[in-house]
Amino acid sequence: MPAELDIALDRSSPVPLYHQVASAFEQAIREGQLPPETKLQNEIDLAKRYNLSRPTMRQAMDRLVRDGLIVRRRGVGTQVVGPRVHRSLQLSSLFNDLQAEGASPTTEVLSAERIPANEEIAGRLDLRPGTEVLHLRRLRLLEDRPLALMENWLPDPQAVDVDALTAQGLYDQLRRHGVDFHMAHQTVGAAVAEKDQAEILDVEAGAPLVTMERTAYDSRGAAAEYGHHLYRADRYSFDITLMN
Repeated sequence: MPAELDIALDRSSPVPLYHQVASAFEQAIREGQLPPETKLQNEIDLAKRYNLSRPTMRQAMDRLVRDGLIVRRRGVGTQVVGPRVHRSLQLSSLFNDLQAEGASPTTEVLSAERIPANEEIAGRLDLRPGTEVLHLRRLRLLEDRPLALMENWLPDPQAVDVDALTAQGLYDQLRRHGVDFHMAHQTVGAAVAEKDQAEILDVEAGAPLVTMERTAYDSRGAAAEYGHHLYRADRYSFDITLMN
């Protein structure tokens, strides 16, 4: 049954009604009154409930969609997705960034194996093809909900304790191993979820994903790791500050 939220609207206020409604829903979502995956009433029923016009109600819902707090899904309706993770572009790990914001991320190690580097991976890590590397595949969760599917290739298979990756960030382990990160080349893009990716990330096949590829280098200029990560677009975005 769709959730209902009581809202006290001030019709004499100069603040537009759609803004009052959107702000009330945002507060309820951020405070946990409307947790992720909560199904909301349709716009017609919401407009009737709050005695508003349908265009006003649509404005409120559109703002929540733009802010990444709710999503409209065909055949499902409107659902809460919760506050989106905003991450600045810097040389840090997702695990550390989430912890710095007061969150408690968890990690499932899906696979960890030593493999011969193919030509693409060898080129990324400046190795000869066939050189043994450590290939990690992990699922990062936030509030027990999938956030990112991460693949990393390490030129030093001894650099990390795989079992410890469930509770520690990859970069923390690499730094303890002696890697002094200096710079990285990173590309951010977009993709649609393939069937197996969709199952792991708990989204529909074809859902939008944010992609990130990064090769990180140490102070000697040697490649320390290459990563290819997929993030749920409804829960994640990058923040970039531009200055002139």
